[in-house]
Amino acid sequence: MEKESRLKAFLANPSKSMWNMALPIIAGMMVQTLFNVVDIMFIGWLGADEVTAVAFVSPLFFIIIGLGVGIGTGATATIAQYIGKKDKTNAEKTANQTILIGFFSTIILTVLGVIYGRELLYVLGAEGNILSISYSYLRILTFGLGLVIFSMFFRAVLAGEGETKIPMIIGLIGTILNLILDPILIFTFELGVRGAAFATIISQIVMVFSYLFIIFIKKSTYIEFNLRDLQFDRFILSKIFQIGIPSSLSMLIISFGQVVMNKILVNYSTEAVAAYQIVSRLDMLLFMPILGIAISLTTIVGMFYGSQEFEKLLAVVYYGINRAVVITTMSVIILFLLANNILPVFSSNSLVIDIGVTYLKIIILAYPAVGISVICSRVCQALGQGMPLLITTITRVILLTAPMSYYFYLIGKPIEWVWYSQVFAILIAAAISYFWMRFYFKKFNIFGA
Repeated sequence: MEKESRLKAFLANPSKSMWNMALPIIAGMMVQTLFNVVDIMFIGWLGADEVTAVAFVSPLFFIIIGLGVGIGTGATATIAQYIGKKDKTNAEKTANQTILIGFFSTIILTVLGVIYGRELLYVLGAEGNILSISYSYLRILTFGLGLVIFSMFFRAVLAGEGETKIPMIIGLIGTILNLILDPILIFTFELGVRGAAFATIISQIVMVFSYLFIIFIKKSTYIEFNLRDLQFDRFILSKIFQIGIPSSLSMLIISFGQVVMNKILVNYSTEAVAAYQIVSRLDMLLFMPILGIAISLTTIVGMFYGSQEFEKLLAVVYYGINRAVVITTMSVIILFLLANNILPVFSSNSLVIDIGVTYLKIIILAYPAVGISVICSRVCQALGQGMPLLITTITRVILLTAPMSYYFYLIGKPIEWVWYSQVFAILIAAAISYFWMRFYFKKFNIFGA
């Protein structure tokens, strides 16, 4: 018997469905964070050179992750829209197109990694022994790029049909396996950073085979892949890329913006850079609930848009925004009260702590605006529009934050002015995101009863 889509359940209780999707997503992000922490923890036991060497590989993988997440978002939104239209055929065609993109991306990126891997690391600044260690780590990971890409794409396809528990469980399996293999391969077999790379690849192999088992053997998903029907569909590809490419570029711009901020802040002091990095890591953890809500809304809004259930679409969007503001406001209160106790956990340097506490107490003022901005951008993606996120990111990072921060440094303003420039840029970005969302509601005649 053919498995039914989740559309009916989502329409019956949109807010409950949002949380049913969001909670596994949040748990999955925490698992992924643990995965990264485990890797760097064991590598850190090898020595400073090894940590530095792996750090040079990270930007290259961030680019790949950015591309994968962007295309995955395009696939999720497109599949959700087709399911909303009760068009399972095109939903499955979209899944097939995503697999084709995965195959070609794997071939291109693997070839580039094999041929230019060492040169790319050298351009990033790795030299001598650090370059040798970095390349030994990258060379192994290069042959596992396809596994990373397909893990992301399978997760995106399942998210499109509203399934988030399976990716969470598979991610947990991969993390536990990596936790077991890391010390064995790094220390017992004395493979060093190569052992960490092998542990990552083996974990990814298990994760990909788990997805294949669930999808092709157990057939537990609504979406079915037909590998005999793998041929490019220009129309569906354009829908995926219309959302995916701007999303990928946005992630790259954010990464570039962090590099620029580091260069500006180092003019104040290295402690300022350290404080900025610590608070940025805290941001990533604290915004997991918001990202979980936003990602779940991509699927739900996409389905409701496809099924023309506009009243429920508006209700769940504003419910999500409301909950995001509540959560971030609570975070503001808690962090403001506990800032002086939290920062010492991450550093023993008194100057880093002082700068970090001041920065944290200023940047948290913009947290509710960040929640609004993230959700509004995701709603636009769910409606098939990827450019608002890119334009908002360019405005916030390139047109506002970087120039204002550098200007305040040049005219001799204290570092607090740099922090306030970030808050101002975030507020403007949130207003733009909200404007874009309302614009598309009007353009597509999305009105309540």
